[in-house]
Amino acid sequence: MTEITRLLTNQDKLAESQLETTDLGPLADGQARMRIHRVALTANNITYAAFGHTPHLRYWDFFPVADQGWGQMPAWGFAEVEETTVEGIEPGERFYGFWPLATHLIVEPVRISERGFYDGASHRLELVSAYNQYQRISTDAAYRPESENYQMLLRPLFITSFMLADFLEDNAFFGAKRILVSSASSKTAYGTVFCLQDRNDLEVIGLTSSANTGFVEGLGCYDRVVNYNDIKALDPGVPTLYVDFSGNDAVRETIHRHMADRLVHNCYAGSAHNHEHISETEWTLPGPAPKRYFAPDQIRKRNADWGPAEVTRRFNQAQLAFIERVQQPDSPWIHVQEHNGLTSAQSLLRSLVNGDVDPADGHVVKL
Repeated sequence: MTEITRLLTNQDKLAESQLETTDLGPLADGQARMRIHRVALTANNITYAAFGHTPHLRYWDFFPVADQGWGQMPAWGFAEVEETTVEGIEPGERFYGFWPLATHLIVEPVRISERGFYDGASHRLELVSAYNQYQRISTDAAYRPESENYQMLLRPLFITSFMLADFLEDNAFFGAKRILVSSASSKTAYGTVFCLQDRNDLEVIGLTSSANTGFVEGLGCYDRVVNYNDIKALDPGVPTLYVDFSGNDAVRETIHRHMADRLVHNCYAGSAHNHEHISETEWTLPGPAPKRYFAPDQIRKRNADWGPAEVTRRFNQAQLAFIERVQQPDSPWIHVQEHNGLTSAQSLLRSLVNGDVDPADGHVVKL
């Protein structure tokens, strides 16, 4: 009998969690038991939880639990096959993918290929397929064993960044001459800006708090860094695109009222500060209503435009360049902090929910 420990999160109070240990029964035919080795925890995981019941996202449904009101917060990382009854999935194989905060996960591999497999468990069939895919490290062209921590930390964020930059370019930046990026210290935000670094016809301004101004300026990827309190000092006559990574109501209102009809688009890309869903139907501010950006939509479009192989090639190339930059020895953008076990993950999650983390740090939990 294999024992499993899971970290359960209160879906209404994300800073509150509890550990649960139970026994796993024997595997059924068509199942494999994965031993989760390490996962990354960032503000992105808090966003998954905050919008876990949104109909087209349903993040709480990937790893359901019996206790009503509690759930397993998903995270990206690596796991190894501990036992399997499935042909084509071998014990000891290592996979990258979407895991619960737990020591183990039982999967039902389907669509097995050289690349990996999809979890065909019945409760996941109606969920976004991109999150059901598990990649063999042996066939992942972007995998580097010495960079596992960075891949976990950045890949799920950077796919959002890469496809968001592509989405904006694909739409000719909605006619903007200036881009405002809130939560400019977040990895997803500066990953997006990294992908736009070769454009000279747009001014990209990072919006951040006074506490993070020094860090954001030190990144060197924004044309300018502006404190949230100084937004009204910006020229309101410039056609402006707002990329909202913060979900901060006050910042959003300030931008809309200050820019008014010169705000060409509000791209709602995340929620670092506000865990409430924006209702586009209750919009009362001047200017365009927020439009949620969802990376899988742009991935589907580019799969049709370019073909999946070319999408993967372009993404891998950009991801490797980004990981190389954040590790740059003389001016690293990220310092990896490793935490041992699910108990340490509990305190880390509280810090993430409360925004009490250094933007220069990347957090990894070893299980």
